[in-house]
Amino acid sequence: MESLRSVIASMEKGDFLASIDTKDAYLHIPIFPPLQQFLRFAFREEHFQFVALPFDLATAASLHKVVSSFHLNEEIILPSFCPAPVHRIEKALHTLNVNSTLIIEMISWPLILLFGDSITQFSFETNGWGATLANKLVRKCDVLNRGLSGYNTRWAKHILPKLIPNSSHAENIAAVTIFFGANDGSLKEENPQQHVPLEEYTENLRSMIQHLMSVGIKQEKIVLITPPPIHEPSWEKQCFTKGSKLNRLNSVTGAYAKACAEVGKEYGADVVDLWTLMQDGGSDYMLYLSDGLHLSDEGNQFLESKLWPLLEKKLGALPFILPYWNDVDNNNPESSLFPKL
Repeated sequence: MESLRSVIASMEKGDFLASIDTKDAYLHIPIFPPLQQFLRFAFREEHFQFVALPFDLATAASLHKVVSSFHLNEEIILPSFCPAPVHRIEKALHTLNVNSTLIIEMISWPLILLFGDSITQFSFETNGWGATLANKLVRKCDVLNRGLSGYNTRWAKHILPKLIPNSSHAENIAAVTIFFGANDGSLKEENPQQHVPLEEYTENLRSMIQHLMSVGIKQEKIVLITPPPIHEPSWEKQCFTKGSKLNRLNSVTGAYAKACAEVGKEYGADVVDLWTLMQDGGSDYMLYLSDGLHLSDEGNQFLESKLWPLLEKKLGALPFILPYWNDVDNNNPESSLFPKL
């Protein structure tokens, strides 16, 4: 059943009964006009748009190849499944791969995933390192904060596959930072809830990198960040106010930082070794820490200054998304906004 017009044309004088096969009735169910743009396909550099359902429920999941009948005196395209196409254009469309030519008009920004503990979670606060990155990359790349205060790699390795489960979710990923260790390195006797043994911490980092690579994120897109040093006198005061003893030591955190750096080297991923850099040359690293563990404004600035050169190499070729406002053609804004569509 092509259309009501074809049904009427087939009727003759004296007909009093007709049988209509409704198996193709979905072809006459109109698409809500604002949603028609999501049912477009390209053919020979031209774009076509369905105004009626292109397939029924039984075939929607598999997206069988579609052909189109061009109705006389109608500037619309109604799809139908044609086992024996006759028209030249119908024959060409019969071989059309709808999966590859259907165009979804959606502007998609590349993504940077910041994955870590509280130092990542707090990075979007005023003067935070994550907020500074997001500002530098505005209209080029979205910076996604997935910092989880108090978390360690034992839990994080189970979360990462839920954030990026497969290659389709990894397509827009421009870079990933993994920033754990400040909680893993807690002393087991004083903080068993967050503590993760050094060997397990190392394996957990490997597991997360392996997952990212398994979904198509290459090692050059991965940046590991080691935990910063611990200023024990300052952090001990924080612990005391909560009724506990000092639960982190700078020397222990240093072992976790070293393991993190070695994993990065093992997989060819970039590493920002905060623990070493902040103490380089015997500098007073206390000014980089707000409470002996978390980053101060100076610490956020320091981390961003070390991380940005690595990200800039990976993201330098990203284009500015959408044209400069003065370049938009007021007479034909759509064509100037989306010249490739």
